Amino acid sequence: MSRSAEIVMDAVRATDHDRYLTALYATADKRGALFSLYAFNAEIAGIRDRIHEALPGEVRLQWWRDVIAAGGEAGAGHPTAEALNATIATFNLPKPAFENMLDARIFDLYDDPMPSRTDLEGYCGETAAALIQLAAMVLDPVEAPRFADLAGRAGCAQAMTGLLLLLPLHRRRGQCFVPADILAAAGSSPQEFVAGDGGPGAKRAVAAMMALAREHLSAFERGAPALPVSLRPAFLPLALSRAYLGKMENGSPLEGVARLSALRRHWLLLRRASKGWPAL
Repeated sequence: MSRSAEIVMDAVRATDHDRYLTALYATADKRGALFSLYAFNAEIAGIRDRIHEALPGEVRLQWWRDVIAAGGEAGAGHPTAEALNATIATFNLPKPAFENMLDARIFDLYDDPMPSRTDLEGYCGETAAALIQLAAMVLDPVEAPRFADLAGRAGCAQAMTGLLLLLPLHRRRGQCFVPADILAAAGSSPQEFVAGDGGPGAKRAVAAMMALAREHLSAFERGAPALPVSLRPAFLPLALSRAYLGKMENGSPLEGVARLSALRRHWLLLRRASKGWPAL
């Protein structure tokens, strides 16, 4: 492995350890490409953590747009950019998917409330679901198109679970990913939800978000038994989603839920990688 490839792999291991573990279940010739996708995702998902003002954050997103649009040697000297462009070219990945992903991440830079459930599902589709589908195209370009709808369900379930895990961080920032229509139904509002203890409707709104994540997860699990072995690594993060949601039911997402232990995560991923998902 080249030094540049090691840097990309180490970046994923440090910033997105769950996806790092799932990539290890892919065949050796596909891991580098998966690491490039996951490193890119971690890079753009973490922009607000590193760049605390929206305008410089948008400039960084635009840099990535330019690098991907140019292809080839664009981004030379940036290991993730170099690796990503090589992956896009080698596996003929659709550049519009990356453009949509970058557009969706603009939402992360601001404190505007998520307007509706439909908007949230669109955000999840253009981020987590797109990432799953791109990984599937790397793993098996023949089979991947048949499971695009399943990737959509999987991405919604995974992203919503992740947003619930990040609730304390987002609320401290004044961010609200819980859709305004769900909050209204729970007797709350985005402004009330991010203030203080979240108000009397906060727990009802969180319960509704968990139910929505479970709805997408159940839809994914109904179709998952049909996944070919070749595509399993792209969908393996879903092996952790149900366990995380279970922990949330026994805890308080508003206050924070402890991550699964390393041993638990390894066991869940190994079981799904070797046996797949059982028929419901």
